[in-house]
Amino acid sequence: MNRYLFIDKGGSMARYIVIGGVAGGASTAARLRRLDENAEIILVERGAHISYANCGLPYYAGGVIAERDRLFVMTPDKLKGWLNIDVRIHTEATAIKIENKTVVLKNLLTNIIKEETYDALVLSPGAEPIRPAIPGIEDERIFTVRSVPDIDAVKQYVDTKRPERAVVIGGGFIGLEMAENLHHRGIFVTIVEALPQVMNVLDFEMAAMVHQQLKAKGVELYLNTAVKQFSKQGSQLSMLLSDGTNLQADLAILSIGVKPDTKFIQEAGIQCAPNGAILVNEYLETSVKHIYALGDAVAVYNSMLDKAVTVPLAGPANKQARVVAENIVSNNTKTWKPAIGTSIAKVFDITAASTGFSEKVLKAQGKAVAIMLTHGGSHAGYYPDSLPLTIKTVFHPETGELYGAQVVGYDGVDKRIDVLAEAVRRHASVRELAEFEHAYAPPFSSA
Repeated sequence: MNRYLFIDKGGSMARYIVIGGVAGGASTAARLRRLDENAEIILVERGAHISYANCGLPYYAGGVIAERDRLFVMTPDKLKGWLNIDVRIHTEATAIKIENKTVVLKNLLTNIIKEETYDALVLSPGAEPIRPAIPGIEDERIFTVRSVPDIDAVKQYVDTKRPERAVVIGGGFIGLEMAENLHHRGIFVTIVEALPQVMNVLDFEMAAMVHQQLKAKGVELYLNTAVKQFSKQGSQLSMLLSDGTNLQADLAILSIGVKPDTKFIQEAGIQCAPNGAILVNEYLETSVKHIYALGDAVAVYNSMLDKAVTVPLAGPANKQARVVAENIVSNNTKTWKPAIGTSIAKVFDITAASTGFSEKVLKAQGKAVAIMLTHGGSHAGYYPDSLPLTIKTVFHPETGELYGAQVVGYDGVDKRIDVLAEAVRRHASVRELAEFEHAYAPPFSSA
């Protein structure tokens, strides 16, 4: 029996349309089916694939994930067969007619255009890679990594051309993971980052440990500089940096961030932030009744920063899917607690993770903060192979309320950051951390 009953005053079954079939969109459609067995559910995806592991794309390029099929959590045929969801791939939403409660859909293979009605509409368009107007950026050897076709192109190029040198532009999560995986393929890698550090979610002293690891592995780092021009120099791709450096490579990975893919949504009159992110309330409902949004393209109000912020991470997107689905069938009974941006990345032999706010972000907002740095080991020091582990906590100087934390080390980083993330979510104080109960044995932790 369904937990909720969707009440349709017209007497017919409810009709839900979900725009975007990766991560949040596919999860929303699946959850809607579990909550409403009788509804008609249409899942619209512009590309050829749905529900794939986009976080795993760099590892497929590097050969760590050997089988391409392992990237796909669900296929259109399976979703149709298992959950009776009408999956329409190669289909793009081009317009929303709010007054009629309809969506205009275009089949990209046949160019046939249809207008579909909805009782509830879910927007999960995701984000697209930022491609600034740099001279020469259209060179075919400059790749982005956002979708399966993107990574197919990278892998084919690496497999067939056997490049010796690569430049990764951008030192965020995807950039670092691509750097490691290209290095794994025997390619000499250079990272170019416009900021003073990689992994901007970390404070500088924590990111410095990532810098050391990259250099130890032979990865070249150019910080505080950006690519100003691409050009061809013989068979090489040449990059002129803002500090005057000229780099030569066989390919480049452009990974300087993403922007919400919301043009048709803005044109419909749905309220969006200046960066194009869709503004939603605590129910993840947009400025238009019965239209919900989630994922990388959503901006949620953050009281600490006093503004709407985006958190383009897979974890929150999937959790938002449950909230959206339940609110659609229950008429807004479940609220969304804003994500705190808990994230983690493997960078060769070390792991770096963060949750909540960094010291630099809070200070930029004029907030009073205190910090604590702890240098310890991954487990009891007397037990073999204990490895260095550094934890930074950021908290209120008087109340001790924990605002954020960062962990960098070789082992056990994930366990620490998960505990700290829950402490941040619960507004625990740093004093309460000493009272938390953990499992203890010498191979795993310290008493």
